[in-house]
Amino acid sequence: MTKYNIIATSAMGLEAIVAKEVRDLGYECQVENGRISFTGDESAIVRSNLWLRTADRIKIKIGEFKATTFDELFEKTKALPWEQYLPVNAEFPVIGKSVKSKLFSVSDCQGIVKKAIVERMRKQYKQVTWFEENGPLYRIEVALHKDIALITLDASGSGLHKRGYRAGQGEAPLKETLAAALVLLTNWTADRPFVDPFCGSGTIPIEAALIGQNIAPGFNRDYVSEKWHWIPERVWDQARDEAESLANYDQELDIIGSDIDHRMVKIASDNAFEAGFGDMIQFKQMQVKDFTTTKEYGVIVGNPPYGERLGDKPSVEKMYQDMGQAFAPLETWSIYMLTSHEQFEQFYGRTATKKRKLFNGFIKTDYYQFWGKRPPKKKD
Repeated sequence: MTKYNIIATSAMGLEAIVAKEVRDLGYECQVENGRISFTGDESAIVRSNLWLRTADRIKIKIGEFKATTFDELFEKTKALPWEQYLPVNAEFPVIGKSVKSKLFSVSDCQGIVKKAIVERMRKQYKQVTWFEENGPLYRIEVALHKDIALITLDASGSGLHKRGYRAGQGEAPLKETLAAALVLLTNWTADRPFVDPFCGSGTIPIEAALIGQNIAPGFNRDYVSEKWHWIPERVWDQARDEAESLANYDQELDIIGSDIDHRMVKIASDNAFEAGFGDMIQFKQMQVKDFTTTKEYGVIVGNPPYGERLGDKPSVEKMYQDMGQAFAPLETWSIYMLTSHEQFEQFYGRTATKKRKLFNGFIKTDYYQFWGKRPPKKKD
C-alpha cells in the first residue's frame, strides 16, 4: 500500500492530546504548533478521520518547499505528482493563507497554485483542454509560513468537530473537539460518576459518553475522501467494522448534565438522543449552588460563564463563590473548570492542583484542575 504524509490539525494547546490519540491508533508522530504529522497508508487516513476526538481535520501533505517568487511557487507546485491524487473530473478549489512571507497576496498564491496544477494535469491528460470539475471534491490548501509553502489536500470535508449529533445549540456552544479534550484531560473512567453542571447543549456529557463506551466520534458522519478513487470502499468498510467491534455499548454510564436554563436542558436531551444516548445521560434544570451528591470518586467538568461582558461579571463571580461552597464537601471528587476569568480561584475559594492554558475559540482560558482523593484499588 502507498504511504502518505498525513497531518492532523489541532487547536492551540491541544497538540499533545491529539498526538497521544494518534499514537494510540498505532502511528508514530511529530508534533509542531497546530499540527501533528505522521505517515500511514489509506487505512491510516480513514481511521484517523473516524477516531481522532480532538483533531480539527485530517490533511494529506502533497509537498513542502521554499517559495519567495511566484515563479518558484508555480514551478515547484507543477512538479508535484497531482495525477496520483486528482482524476480528470476532480473539483479542486484552492484555498490559502500566508504568514510572514514575501508572497503575501493569498488570492495570487491561490491562482498560481491552481494554474500550476492545471498545467500538470494537461500534460497527464493530453486529450483534455478544459477541466469540467464536475466530479469528487479535492480541496487543496497552500499555506505559506516564513516563505515555506505547504500544500495539502483536505481528507475530512467539514471539520471533525461536526459529529452529526447536534440538532440544536445555544449562543456560545463549546466545540465537540474541545469538549472531548476536557474529558480526556481528567482522571475519569467510565465506571465513575460524571457531572457537567453547566451543560448547555450537552456537548461535554455526550463526548464523555462516547469516550466511556469507546465509540469512534466520527462513526456517524460522511467524509469528502469517501469519494476518492484511490481510497477503496473496502478500506472504509473495514475501518467502520473495526470501530463497531471496539465499541462497548454494554458499558453502563452514570452521566448527569444540568443547566439553569430549561430550554438548554431540552436541547441537550435532544442532542443526546440524536447521539444514541437517549436514556443513558440524565439532564435536569438546576443551579450549580444546589448540587449535592452522596456518590464518591466522581468527576465534575464544566465550562461555566466567564463574565466576559462587564455587566455579567458580579453575578458570575457570585456564582463561582456558590459553586466553591457547593463543591467543598466533595472530598473524593475531582473538579475541572474552564474559564477566562483570571480571579477564578479567588472566588471559588481554593487553589487549583494544576492549571492548563487552552483556547476556547479565540478566548484564552485556563483549565483549573482540583484533584480529589484517589479511588481505592480494585481487588482482582
